[in-house]
Amino acid sequence: MTQVSEAPARKRAQIKERTLRTDPWWNRGRVVATLLTIWVLYATVRVFTGHWYFVPQYHYLTPFYSPCVSGECVPGSAAIGTWIPAIPPIIPYAFVSLPFVLGFRLSCYYYRGAYYRAFWRSPAACAVREPHASYSGETKVPLIIQNVHRYFFYAAFVIAAILTYDVAQAFRGPDGNFGIGLGSIIMLINVVAVWGYSFSCHSCRHITGGRLKHFSKHPVRYWIWTQISKLNKHHMAFAWISLATLMLTDFYIMLVASGAFSDPRLFN
Repeated sequence: MTQVSEAPARKRAQIKERTLRTDPWWNRGRVVATLLTIWVLYATVRVFTGHWYFVPQYHYLTPFYSPCVSGECVPGSAAIGTWIPAIPPIIPYAFVSLPFVLGFRLSCYYYRGAYYRAFWRSPAACAVREPHASYSGETKVPLIIQNVHRYFFYAAFVIAAILTYDVAQAFRGPDGNFGIGLGSIIMLINVVAVWGYSFSCHSCRHITGGRLKHFSKHPVRYWIWTQISKLNKHHMAFAWISLATLMLTDFYIMLVASGAFSDPRLFN
C-alpha cells in the first residue's frame, strides 16, 4: 500500500507576489478610509458639542441627539419625555440610542468588509495578499462580537421608528399646525435612507425568510423575503447614502439652530 505523507499545515497560501493585478486597486481602500474617518470625526465632535441640535420654532431635532431624554435637553427637544434629570457633559445627550446605532453600523456585514479592507488591510482588495501572517476570522475576541449584529438590528429598528416620529414633528409649523420647510424635507429624505439601510440589512432578510425550509408553505413571508432581497442588492448604496444624509441633516439643523440662516418655508 502506498503511503501518503501529510503536507505540513499552513495557515496561508505561500504566494510570493503581493498581487498580479495591474489596476489601481489601492484607490478604493484609500477613499473608503478617508470618507469613514471624516464622518467619524464629524460625528464625534457633534455628539459632544451639546448645543445647536434643536430648532424649537420648527421642531427640528438632529438625529445625532435623538432621542433627547436628559434634563439637560433644551425645552421642546425631549419629545418622548425626560427620563433622567441631568447627565455629565462627557456623556452624549442621545446616550440611549448611540450605542445601538454604532453597534449596528460597526457590525454591519458591508461595513465590516469596508473597514477591514480600508484600515486593517484584511485583505486590502480581492486577489491581493494581506500583510497578516495568520487569520482566525471572527472566532476570537474582539471580532467575535460581530456576531451580535442581528440583535443590534432590532434596536436599530426601534431607533428608526423614533427618527420617523421626529420627522412627523418636523412637519409642524410655528403655530403647531401642518407645515413644510426645507429642514423637514431633508429630515424626511434622511429617515427614508435610514429605513432603506435597515430593511436592506442581511439580518432583516434572514429574519423574514432565512429559516424557512418550504417557501410554498409560507407565501406571505416568501413574498416579504423576495422584496427584502431586492433591497439587499443595494445595501452598500443605502449604507453610504444614509451616512451622507445623517451628516447633512445634522449639519443643516446645526446651521439653522445657530442662527446662520433661517429655514426656507414652503408652507406655514
